[in-house]
Amino acid sequence: MKAHYDFSKARRGAVVPAAPTKTRITIRLDEDILAWFRQQVNEAGGGNYQSLINDALRDHIERGTAQPLEETLRRVIREEMQRAG
Repeated sequence: MKAHYDFSKARRGAVVPAAPTKTRITIRLDEDILAWFRQQVNEAGGGNYQSLINDALRDHIERGTAQPLEETLRRVIREEMQRAG
């Protein structure tokens, strides 16, 4: 290791920039919901739990308001559990 590093031209930010179609937000989710999505990613051998959450929300939107969000999430959870089990 060097005794001194020059950070005068350094920039803050993500190492890999996000896709232009993605927006960083802060959201509060129940711990059990977050744990479930993380578990799905771990059981699948990797991936991104945020993408799974995004897919669940997108699926709900595409189905329209005819099906309540709770039903959509339950369906997604059942499908993922069947696939994993």
